[in-house]
Amino acid sequence: MENFDLASTLETIREYAILYVPKLLLAILTLIVGMWVIGKIISGIKNTLTKRDVDPSLVPFLTGVLKAVFVVMLIISVAGMIGIATTSFIAVLGAAGLAIGLALQGSLANFAGGVLILILKPFKVGDVIEAQGVIASVTEIQIFHTVLKSYDNKTIIIPNGPLYNDKIINYSTEPTRKVEWIFGVGYDDDIDKVKQVIKDVVFSDERILDRDTPYLKLAEMADSSVNFKVRGLVNQADFWDIYFEKQEAIKKAFDANGISIPFPQVDAHLFSENGAGPKA
Repeated sequence: MENFDLASTLETIREYAILYVPKLLLAILTLIVGMWVIGKIISGIKNTLTKRDVDPSLVPFLTGVLKAVFVVMLIISVAGMIGIATTSFIAVLGAAGLAIGLALQGSLANFAGGVLILILKPFKVGDVIEAQGVIASVTEIQIFHTVLKSYDNKTIIIPNGPLYNDKIINYSTEPTRKVEWIFGVGYDDDIDKVKQVIKDVVFSDERILDRDTPYLKLAEMADSSVNFKVRGLVNQADFWDIYFEKQEAIKKAFDANGISIPFPQVDAHLFSENGAGPKA
């Protein structure tokens, strides 16, 4: 103890205090103010997401992730202010983030797709969509995948990454849809009579909203038939009922009025081996 120099120790303590106490106080102040600012930012983001009708289950998840990122950035900044070397720490975090990103590349793409779907809402639960080669009704939108239910009651699960990055056709965004039929008749049939029969069957239905301005055109003179294109505006709920009902009604009306519905035919000619021509 006889070698202990109290004066020198006190001087060293004083020097360290002069050097580090202001930095420590400034770091503490920065930490307090930074946490307050982060709270305000997160609150603003949460209010914005809520006003945009983002899925309620997504809001706390997104704000929690953002808050964690902001807090880590703040702590690294505060540590640098008091003289703690943060370069190696940042490098380790970067390397770890890169490794995790590569390992979870597909999952992260699905996560990003899920976030964009829930925020931008190209479709919602209950909509009928066509995507990834299927047409089905949306039953659930999860953060990594979307669950669909097909018309034959199959459950279809599609990852959100491919789903969002491919073409999506939403059949439910508009309250009405256009039904389209193609009706083919024979070349010998009277065109005016055919058009009148079609009008009487299709556009006499009150569920056809544009029946006062019927769309009925001779669309094509095909190989074995004259094809008429017919369109009608209907409510979403009536689409399939009207489509199938009118198919059946047109067939019955054509039969009743002697209008033929041609079908592909092949004429076969047999030739004799001596080349004398086709056999009867």
